Amino acid sequence: MSTYSLLNAGRVLAGPDSIDSLVEVVADFGATKVLIISDQGVARAGLINRPRALLEAAGITVTVLDNTPPEPEVEQVNAIFAAAQQQHCELVIGIGGGSAMDTAKIVAVLLNNTVSLRELLAKAPIARRGVPTVMIPTTAGTGSEATPNSIVLVPEDELKVGIVSPKLMPDCIILDPKMTLGLPPAITASTGMDALCHAIECYTSKKGNPFSELLALKAITLLSRSIRTAFTTGSDIDARHDMLLGALYGGMSIATSSTTAVHALAYPLGGKYRMPHGVSNAILLPYVMRFNSVGNADKFRDMAIAMGLDVAKLSAEDAATAMIDALFALNRDLEIPADLKRWKITAADLDTLVDGAAKVTRLLDNNPRPMSKDDIRAIYTQLI
Repeated sequence: MSTYSLLNAGRVLAGPDSIDSLVEVVADFGATKVLIISDQGVARAGLINRPRALLEAAGITVTVLDNTPPEPEVEQVNAIFAAAQQQHCELVIGIGGGSAMDTAKIVAVLLNNTVSLRELLAKAPIARRGVPTVMIPTTAGTGSEATPNSIVLVPEDELKVGIVSPKLMPDCIILDPKMTLGLPPAITASTGMDALCHAIECYTSKKGNPFSELLALKAITLLSRSIRTAFTTGSDIDARHDMLLGALYGGMSIATSSTTAVHALAYPLGGKYRMPHGVSNAILLPYVMRFNSVGNADKFRDMAIAMGLDVAKLSAEDAATAMIDALFALNRDLEIPADLKRWKITAADLDTLVDGAAKVTRLLDNNPRPMSKDDIRAIYTQLI
C-alpha cells in the first residue's frame, strides 16, 4: 500500500442557522474588510443579504462581487480578480455553487501571490496561501468547499482545466441547509448528481484509500436516501442537510482521492457545448460505471449496499448490475436528460469529444479500468 493523506479545510461549521457564526469566524482572522464573491442567481435569491447584514452590523466592511458566471472562463475570472484588487480585502467569502467558490479560491490565491491565472493553468506552483477564505455553499453538489481544486474554462481549447494545490483549500466552511432551501428542483437534481458522481468515482478510483473509501460510502448513503426528497420537497430541512453533508464528504473524497473517467468525459461537453457540469456528469455516470464495473464488482456491491439496495442474496456481479440500473432509474426520477440531443450533439462531433476527453489524463489515469479512445467513443456513441 502506498502512502495516502487527508487534506481538510481548517474548520467546518454545520447545521441550521450555522450562518450566524460568520462574524465569529471572520473575527478569528482579525479581518475588518471582507470581499464576498457570488453570482447573480444567489444575489437575486437574497442569499447574500443575511451574511452581509451580520458582518456590517459587527462593523466589518463588506464588498460584494456577484458577477461570477456559470462555468467561468479565464478572462472572466481575471476580471473578477482585477475588481478584487481594488478592494484591498483581508478575507474572501465564496457564497454559491462551484463556480463562485472556485473563483473565490483562485482570487484569494492571486491576491497574495505574483503568479497569474494563465500561469496557474500552465501548472505554475503557488508559492503562498491566499488571503483567508470562507466557503458557504448554496448548492449541494460540487464539494468545492472541501477540495484543493478550482476549475476554469479555457475557451480557445474548448476544455475546462483544473488547478490543483493544497494552498487552495479553504480556511473555513459553513454548511447551513437553510441557505439551500430555495434551490430549484432541476438544480437540486444536477448538483446532487454531481456530488454522487464524486463519491462513486472516488470510491472506485485507483487513488482510493481508507480515507476516501470511508467518506465516499457515507456520501453515497446520505445522497441516495435524500436526493429524491430534496428534489420533490425542497423545503425538507433534513433532506437538505443530508445533501450538504453528502456533497461535503464527496469533496473531501476528492481531496484524498480523485474523480475518474466520468469527469474526464464531461469536460469537453462543458468546454465546447456549455452543458451544465452536473448534468453532463449525471448523464455519463451509469454508462461509465457499467464500463468500470468489469473486474471491480466487489466495490460495486459495496456501493449498492450504501445506496440502500437489497443485494444480500446477489452475486457481486449481479449486485453491480443492480447498482447501475439504480443509477439509470435515479436519473429518470430526477428528470435528467437521457442523451445529448438537447445540445445538438451528433455523430459528427464524436472526434472532437473523444480527442478532448483523451487529453484529461489527470483523471483518466485514475480510472479503475483502462479506457482507450475507442472505449471513450463507444460511451459517447450510446448517448447520441
